[in-house]
Amino acid sequence: MPRAVWTGAIRFGLVNIPVNLTSVIEPHRVSFHEFERDTNDRIHYKRVAESSGHEVPWEKIEKGYEVGKGRYVMLTDEELEAAEPERSHGIDLEAFVPLEEIDPVSWDKAYYVAPDSDSARKAYDLLREAMLRQKRVAIGRFVMRTKEYVVCIRPLERAMALHTMYYPDEVRSPKELGHLGTKTAAGKQELALAEQLLGAMARHWDPNAYKDTFSARVLDLVHKKDKGQEIAAAPTKSAPGKVVDLMEALKATLAGARKQGKASRAGASADERVQRARAGRSAPARSSSRQRAATRSRTRARAS
Repeated sequence: MPRAVWTGAIRFGLVNIPVNLTSVIEPHRVSFHEFERDTNDRIHYKRVAESSGHEVPWEKIEKGYEVGKGRYVMLTDEELEAAEPERSHGIDLEAFVPLEEIDPVSWDKAYYVAPDSDSARKAYDLLREAMLRQKRVAIGRFVMRTKEYVVCIRPLERAMALHTMYYPDEVRSPKELGHLGTKTAAGKQELALAEQLLGAMARHWDPNAYKDTFSARVLDLVHKKDKGQEIAAAPTKSAPGKVVDLMEALKATLAGARKQGKASRAGASADERVQRARAGRSAPARSSSRQRAATRSRTRARAS
């Protein structure tokens, strides 16, 4: 069972629901240590003073904020604590809003919200069910460690999930991007082809269809090299060429998508035929059993 990273309560009005948070994410990234080539000595990083070159222990390190070119204001840990938000053990809900009004670009980390005791379960389920029926999510604030977060709490299957959110001034505007300029009008034929392409590639969302193939390949390389096998360098990939004719590119992509869709449907149909064949093989046996039972009944009736 995952360990709770925060314990407190959801609060709104006079309602108080004891809950705890556990991280939704369990990263499986492949991590490496660093070594010096030829000697295989481990690399360690040290905190070194710029002028003396001497290593500095943690207790002698202070934080500084650059207020001008090469000019810093130094702050101690005690001074920084004065600016920290007041510690709280509550997630204070302020509003319930439609989920579609929140752009996912604002979401940061995700946590599961669980009732912290059996007695909290009824109020927890009540809040979750009410949000489901109203098709709304809760927006609130809470403090974890030394930072105050704006959060979104939403129903997720039989539980609830909490997403910490970025503040508006932390999210860059698309207007900052280059190469957008004025809107270009898409041609009718191009737009029709693009819509056909989307239709040919339309699927239901299946997260299990996506695997971390890079980590699997890296671990495979590690095991092969550990067994003494030689690893061949990957060939250099050529840079993708420029799209010269958008219509031709759309047509070619649409043809490929349709071919892939037919192959997927053919595979599904083959599976259905196998299932029907299996069902058909078992059906006569059941029918024969019924027929034999009926024959025995008629025989007994004639005998009597």
